[in-house]
Amino acid sequence: MIDQNAELATWCAHWLTLPYVAVDTEFVRTETFYPIAGLIQIGDGERAYLIDPLAITDWAPLVELLQAPDVVKVLHACSEDLEVFSRLCGVHPLPLFDTQLAAAFLGMDFSMGYSRLVSALLNIDLPKEETRSDWVQRPLSAAQIEYAARDAQHLAEVYQILAPRIAEAGVEAWLFADTADQVAASGQTTNPELAYQQVKQAWRLNPPQLAILQRLAFWRETEARQRDQARNRLVRERALCPLAQQQPDNLQALSRIEDMHPRTVRQDGETLLRLIREGQAADPTDYPERLPEPLPAAANRLLKLMRKVGQAEADRLNIAPEIILRKKVLEAMLRTGFPNGPYQLPEELTGWRRDLMGDALLAVANDHTEEAQ
Repeated sequence: MIDQNAELATWCAHWLTLPYVAVDTEFVRTETFYPIAGLIQIGDGERAYLIDPLAITDWAPLVELLQAPDVVKVLHACSEDLEVFSRLCGVHPLPLFDTQLAAAFLGMDFSMGYSRLVSALLNIDLPKEETRSDWVQRPLSAAQIEYAARDAQHLAEVYQILAPRIAEAGVEAWLFADTADQVAASGQTTNPELAYQQVKQAWRLNPPQLAILQRLAFWRETEARQRDQARNRLVRERALCPLAQQQPDNLQALSRIEDMHPRTVRQDGETLLRLIREGQAADPTDYPERLPEPLPAAANRLLKLMRKVGQAEADRLNIAPEIILRKKVLEAMLRTGFPNGPYQLPEELTGWRRDLMGDALLAVANDHTEEAQ
């Protein structure tokens, strides 16, 4: 257990001499906007080290390690871990080897959970009792310490198996390109002005309703950060569109909105009513444009033809098809020309995927259009 700044600096200097370190985090995020780090685990293949973020105050040595270009940082399904490090010390780990992604590149199931991956590769069944425990309590229980240490130890062992296979398969550059993209995306925060575009079912709203939704979503996003509260604790997402559609003008009407929590009405009801009034008073020239509707059922045939391009490459390379070609990329391409074409490669199709499949996707899409005509 590392709970002193000098001790952390000493171990970080040692880890900087290694080719890789396995990294995991335990955190709490039940009602807060930002994750609260409870523990950081480092595995070097021989032992596990537990860093206490409630005791450490100087993170400079860890920052140097996380950014060291010659030390691979091994994590598993790390999107939330990236948030933990960003909040804790302001950086993300690079270069990053995600074992979940690596398993998919090797033809194993897409999005394999850590326990299942450890079971498949190491024939070890991990305990699950501590998964949801309180990691900011002190002292940590013996069971918590054992759970956290084993995670780091086995993550290093998984990497020792996967890394040579990734190199042999010739997809190492693709894996590191994908994780670099993931890190870059993790560093991009939601623009509160555009938060309304991420609300499910927002495409159903007309421009006057979107003017209200935009104000509600902006307030929710900024307040969640300022208060450090989960977005849905302020206003549940499923209540946002009904608010913009029904436009209640008093607290009683507000309380009848579907999925509106009584706590929200009590604490922020007057604010929500004011935001609705402001949206109603907006100048029509300032209304947001309607959001694109979901693609119609008629697009499914072309979607399937394009998906076959990815499936063929997945079969040829023995890679999970979900890794090769993601649905959002195909939908973005369909939007460039549906229904009559011509189609173009979307910005979402980048890097090795664009090189690998770009020409084939264009050919399938535009040939299909010519046949339909």
